[in-house]
Amino acid sequence: MTTLSIAPASGTGSTETYSDHDSIAACLREIGVEFEQWRADHALPEDADQDTVLAAYSGAIERLNRRYGFRSIDVVSLGPDHPDADMLRSKFLAEHTHADFEVRFFVDGSGLFYLHAGDRVYMVLCERGDLISVPANTRHWFDMGSRPSFRCIRFFTTPDGWAGDFTGSDIATRFPDYDSFISEHT
Repeated sequence: MTTLSIAPASGTGSTETYSDHDSIAACLREIGVEFEQWRADHALPEDADQDTVLAAYSGAIERLNRRYGFRSIDVVSLGPDHPDADMLRSKFLAEHTHADFEVRFFVDGSGLFYLHAGDRVYMVLCERGDLISVPANTRHWFDMGSRPSFRCIRFFTTPDGWAGDFTGSDIATRFPDYDSFISEHT
């Protein structure tokens, strides 16, 4: 279930947790993060290729693209048997920022975004149907778990795609990883 937990950036203290979409969207809106839920325009087969996935969400994609003018939209999938899963997971576990905003839509599976805003960390477990848009220069990190399983539509306004500027902070070590978060919230 899509979940938002908000904790002090120190990693200790009380945590607020929300699991209904309206509350999650309202809390994230306060820090400039857009959060939506989408439904496919038509049924999507399990083995759908990139074009089929994009066609299934074409209405929502076109609406978002008119607003932002994305230069690239693609689909990325990662399963637990991917030979580079550990390397890819570790790439995103350190706090970083982007000069551009980061937009992801979860077609299948799940992933955990950690957003560091002021003196708080917002842990957003995104699942099927969730779209999250992290503003440019927002400190954050992402965990896909020890056995990743997700398919996402990625949106880019720059031709370079994903380019992270790492902060050098160890803040991510103060918070539960994806696997621990899932075990606590399911």
